[in-house]
Amino acid sequence: MATANVAPKTAMQRFLDGVEKVGNMVPHPVVIFLILIGIVIVLSAVLGAFGAAVSFERINPDTHEIERASTAINSLLSVEGLRFLYSSLVPNFMSFTAVGLMIAAMIGAGVAEESGLVTALIHKLVVVSPRWALTYILAFVGILASIAADAGYLVLIPLAGVAYLAVGRHPLAGLALGFAAVAGAFTVNMLIKPLDAVLVEFTNDAAHLVDPARSIGLASNVWFSIASVLFLTVLIALITDRMIAPRLGEYNPQTAEGGVQSQGATLSDRESRGLRFALYGLIGLLVVFLLLTIPSGAPLRNPDTGELIGNSPFMNGLIALIMLVFLVTGWTYGIGAGTMRTLAEVIAAIEKSIKNMGGTIFLFFVLSQFVAYFTYTNIGTVMALSLSGMLQAANVGALPLLIGFIVVVAIIDLLLTGAIAKWAIFAPVFVPLLMKLGVEPEAVLAAYRVGDSPMNAITPLNAYFALVVGFAQKYDKSAGVGTIVSLMLPYVVLIFVLWTGLFAVWKALGLPWGL
Repeated sequence: MATANVAPKTAMQRFLDGVEKVGNMVPHPVVIFLILIGIVIVLSAVLGAFGAAVSFERINPDTHEIERASTAINSLLSVEGLRFLYSSLVPNFMSFTAVGLMIAAMIGAGVAEESGLVTALIHKLVVVSPRWALTYILAFVGILASIAADAGYLVLIPLAGVAYLAVGRHPLAGLALGFAAVAGAFTVNMLIKPLDAVLVEFTNDAAHLVDPARSIGLASNVWFSIASVLFLTVLIALITDRMIAPRLGEYNPQTAEGGVQSQGATLSDRESRGLRFALYGLIGLLVVFLLLTIPSGAPLRNPDTGELIGNSPFMNGLIALIMLVFLVTGWTYGIGAGTMRTLAEVIAAIEKSIKNMGGTIFLFFVLSQFVAYFTYTNIGTVMALSLSGMLQAANVGALPLLIGFIVVVAIIDLLLTGAIAKWAIFAPVFVPLLMKLGVEPEAVLAAYRVGDSPMNAITPLNAYFALVVGFAQKYDKSAGVGTIVSLMLPYVVLIFVLWTGLFAVWKALGLPWGL
């Protein structure tokens, strides 16, 4: 990593440099996950031999009924475990949704990048935005990107790196900013998103154990979510400007494999014409989707309920809209700017984009095996339930219990990254427990949102963590796992501590959580 010693390093900067140095000494991410697979296999055999198991209540994701279940450690060295290891190799990879999302997103993004649209858009943003505002804009948009589920990882993070480079700032600071915004605040948004519908439904199922007449709505956390978005936007921007960017110093393009160079002060005539054509293409695409979504009985509405936001074909297939937006605007930009006129050039751009993902696809193949094996063993579930039992038996007040709950969720998020899967386990335990202490279910759900997000930016079980390492290597060939960990640690720690503080103040003041 290129740095400029313009001032003595602080103790924190020296600590993070040490984290980076140690972290970059670890092997290639593929080797890391192969080692982790070996550890999980051995650990599952040892724990399985001791008969580790736990009984619990959970919400059935299909029936939404509370059911009694028992989870034991499944050994991967047992007869059934060996059968699973052998027979699940391809199914594990085929069911790893991150691969499909990545390929679909990059089909459109490849055209947009190759035509020059991405560069022109960033150039336009740089021209019209004050320099100081760029960080806040990217942080805000990154947090809102969770409306598109995982697509924010694939689109916003690399764009943030390009945007920083375009204004002469270190692109790794932009990548860190984008990753912190997309991952560290994933469960909150100013808009209602599909994840909210599932979390609220599970919350109601758990609340009915105490009060069958008590239910919350989709907007039950909207005020806290809006406040969290604004709070985290400022916090992430300040961390970037005050801690990350100074530590990185000046950027040395000679360390890069390639990338966009800094832009001039004005758009060229060709860029301006291309952006006008891209706008026409975007308007045309939006008209088509309005016809597919707005009328009653439109094809992309839920065929049973008619809803558009929530469980509907439109929201479930949102990655298709994102892909088409980049594909159509990229091609129309290319026509206007004269950089991509024919269908053959579009196909060549897509092929180039997919070809560049070869290493990442192989990494995802190995990662998918690790995730599947870890899930099969039930190690994460048993640990989550054990911690829940300890917290439940702590016999403390409501607010300390809520904060302890946030801590437990954060710890488990290092092992179980799925927000829905964890809430199916935690909701029937903590929602009734805290309701009996006078805590409204809206507060329990808000606490879960706080605990579930920050660790996403640092856990290697996040499928996109390794992808961010790849993004970083575009700008610094020596970047590795340690580079990303050292960049993200300040975000993770400060977001977790200060966001938990915001939650505690909100609860103490008795402010409404939502509608």
